[in-house]
Amino acid sequence: MTKNRMPPYLTRRRFVASVTAGLCPSFVYAQTATRPPPKQPAPDELSVAAPVPIEVNARPIPSFDTRDRTHTRFGALEYRSGLILTSRFRGFGGLSGWRLDAKGERFISMSDKGIWFTGRIVYQGREMTGLADAEAAPMLGADGKPITARGWFDTEAIALDGTLVYAALERVNQILKFDFAKGGTRAFGQPIPLPPAMRKLPYNKGLEALVVVPKGLPLAGTLIAISERALDADGNIIGFLIGGPKPGDFAVRRSNDFDISDAMLLRSADLLILERKFSWVAGVGIRIRRIALKSIDRGATLDGPSIFEADLGHEVDNMEGIDAHVSPEGDTVLTMISDDNFSMLQRTLLLQFTLRE
Repeated sequence: MTKNRMPPYLTRRRFVASVTAGLCPSFVYAQTATRPPPKQPAPDELSVAAPVPIEVNARPIPSFDTRDRTHTRFGALEYRSGLILTSRFRGFGGLSGWRLDAKGERFISMSDKGIWFTGRIVYQGREMTGLADAEAAPMLGADGKPITARGWFDTEAIALDGTLVYAALERVNQILKFDFAKGGTRAFGQPIPLPPAMRKLPYNKGLEALVVVPKGLPLAGTLIAISERALDADGNIIGFLIGGPKPGDFAVRRSNDFDISDAMLLRSADLLILERKFSWVAGVGIRIRRIALKSIDRGATLDGPSIFEADLGHEVDNMEGIDAHVSPEGDTVLTMISDDNFSMLQRTLLLQFTLRE
């Protein structure tokens, strides 16, 4: 997304911080090179259907609270670790949507410019230290060409169903289905049938969150799609149930000017909705709401308690992706990623928290 720009005072603070960080030799390299890295290709050079290895640098975030480093509990979440990610690859950034494997290691994400990013999170104990095996590849359409060739971009959300990967394109209000069993990130994306109302979502406020409901849960087989800020007559955010036993539309109650940026489903069958807001006075706000899956129904208006809130006193940016995994110790770990809008004045943050039930 490009509309959530930082206010002037934050911009200057982030700029100074980023310059200072760039001069500090404390980066943690996810991949150690024995020779100078080759020139990284620009996004428009990614025209072949093959992954491109990239190097991603990671600098740790020791404390989530910028005012009190001893503060670790934030609502229902406990801070574990975080990273500031940078790369010489000119297509790196703008990350929206984030999905992890069951171990919380392998990940798949994508940029606003229609590029897949995959790789592995490296841990030392319970803390993230970097990324390894990172690759980038163009998202391909049904014709085998990059989707950007037809003007499709602003890829905002991912949902997984086994080897099937669904990707939402906000500005054109499309959902593409990729079968990763057929070439991984080289798979061709096929548009899926969508409700007519989805085609009419407002420009730049369309599809922002996707979740597939697995077998054994209410609404099994349904693809839940939620807009960023397409509002119904009551001022609530419009969502859709695609396929499954009860296809139709629903709404998520909008409050305190928050918009939706992603969603994911816990093993407890609760939906977590990641939200953000921005104003020139208050700056950026982040919130997570918890909604019982059983309450989602055709025609329903959903609401749920906030379990986490953060603002400019915390290490946040334009948070646009969330997922969860269970650690070997049995903890439910939430991972969030930010979209830096390809701006040197914003950051790509990777944050992890333990969910305290």
